Amino acid sequence: MGYITEGFVTALKLLVQGDPETYSAVFTTLRVSSLSILAALSIGIPLGFLLGYYQFPGRRQIRAVVDTLLALPTVVVGLVVYALVTRRGPLGGLGLLFTIPGISVAQTILILPIVIAMTATAVSNLDVRFKQTVITLGADRRRTAVTALYESRYGVLAAAVAAYGRAIGEVGVSMMIGGNIKWHTRTITTAMALETGKGQFALGIALGLILLLLAFVVNWTLQVIKRKK
Repeated sequence: MGYITEGFVTALKLLVQGDPETYSAVFTTLRVSSLSILAALSIGIPLGFLLGYYQFPGRRQIRAVVDTLLALPTVVVGLVVYALVTRRGPLGGLGLLFTIPGISVAQTILILPIVIAMTATAVSNLDVRFKQTVITLGADRRRTAVTALYESRYGVLAAAVAAYGRAIGEVGVSMMIGGNIKWHTRTITTAMALETGKGQFALGIALGLILLLLAFVVNWTLQVIKRKK
């Protein structure tokens, strides 16, 4: 057990002294997850709103597909994206493989169902008398829809936080698409997997502590949103 204690002590030193390798993985993780969450929210909120607000043929079936994709394995997403962006793939000319934008694209696909499903749930859970009340007050269809989205804001924020939490803790996609390149595409999770396998417990523990801190912040934010809701 001595090596574990020693690892924690060394890890704290790395964090306090601002070890470049440690913080390179941290900043890469934040950059990748921020890009992916922005893309997922831009696409997922409108789609989730349409799915939760409007009635149309096939709505239930589409919702079932979205809910199924919540359990989409990360390695499957990594495999599909890798096949598309590899040099021999149809998107190989974009040069996304082993880049931060490439990882962000894959993570966006991974967390998009979370945003869509939770946004749709938030909108569909509005009081059934909501539409009639707003229309009675003189709102047109566009304003009614905008008001519905505003009333669902806490559910949408919860979707964003949950999706961001999934992104920062993801390892499979980051490893397959990013290649775990030091100083370039190495994230917290991929660095932890590599360094622990090499017996570098101190760096692994340091990154693990930062990941736990990020996870705590994300979950605390989610709890605050739920209480406000």
